[in-house]
Amino acid sequence: MKKKVFSILLVIAMVFTFSACGQTGGNDGDDADTGNGGGDTLKVGVSMPTQSLQRWNQDGANMKQQLEAAGYEVDLQYAGDNDVPTQVAQLENMIATGCQVLVIAAIEAASLTNVVDSAKAAGIPVIAYDRLIMNTDGIAYYATFDNNLVGRMQGEYIETALDLKNSAGPYNIEMFTGSPDDNNIIFFFGGALEVLQPYIDEGKLVVPSGQTAREQCAIQGWSSEVAQSRMENLIAVNGYGPNGTKLDAVLCSNDSTAQGVTTALKNAGYTAENFPIITGQDCDKPSVINMKQGTQSMSVFKDTRTLAARTVQMIDSILKGTEPEINDTTTYDNGTGVIPTYQCAPVIGTIENYQELLIDSGYYTEADVTPAE
Repeated sequence: MKKKVFSILLVIAMVFTFSACGQTGGNDGDDADTGNGGGDTLKVGVSMPTQSLQRWNQDGANMKQQLEAAGYEVDLQYAGDNDVPTQVAQLENMIATGCQVLVIAAIEAASLTNVVDSAKAAGIPVIAYDRLIMNTDGIAYYATFDNNLVGRMQGEYIETALDLKNSAGPYNIEMFTGSPDDNNIIFFFGGALEVLQPYIDEGKLVVPSGQTAREQCAIQGWSSEVAQSRMENLIAVNGYGPNGTKLDAVLCSNDSTAQGVTTALKNAGYTAENFPIITGQDCDKPSVINMKQGTQSMSVFKDTRTLAARTVQMIDSILKGTEPEINDTTTYDNGTGVIPTYQCAPVIGTIENYQELLIDSGYYTEADVTPAE
């Protein structure tokens, strides 16, 4: 009899145990906004590389706003001014303080392997945000834009502006890309050269400096100051100037490098009337102002609201125990295998469409992109 009673009690206990397990991390009905099935609020760690670039401030703010609106607690941290040890320490603290998911925009692609491995060991999924983290199998998903398309858009803009398909040339061009420790430059620079390299080979485009390798064109930390210094050196060595060697275009992979190049060219005497074609990426406020003033030709717009929304959807799916939506399973190999990815679509921004793209959409106000008097 005792054995029979004990067996009945054991079955009842197991039923309650499985019922409780089935509720963990899930939600339904009226609990949908909490993301946690009516229990304690789930905590998401968001690690951004720096506050010195406008785009990362916007990424962090958009992510925090959308996650909190979805019912999650958010630990948003910025790693000083691209300081890797700070980012590592912040992530270690997020792991220790109970974050259920980590979203990481890495400073350096290969510097977070150990801390991501620690997150995996603790059962914490990691989403790489816009920058792929290399050489760890702890990355569950990658949320980014179509980075190869970003580069192709920049190359195609130069192709069209110089009418390279029809004109004989030659046209002089110099090239700048981003930080050598950012895996994205492989796609930005590579995408641009898919368009431009045939014209370089043909002789329609000439690079007077001879600096065409990605490593030669890289700008550490995406720094405007470093880009300005390199452009100043190119001006001095190659004699670029309004009355000197003609410079027709400068490929810049993003706006911070474009702003450094623009400053160097202005200091060399260039004005809106004779400015080379300058590409960019991110539609940062100073670059939109430069477009309005005729000293930057275009910028590839990556709406951080869209990327944040996609990442929040990923997080929500993970914490509900469902598979996040992805649209790329072939492109991004971090050294341990291809990472399931969602790629958002970039858009070209110019003086012709900035009003609709940036102002009417609520991304900026007109005052945000009006030059100071």
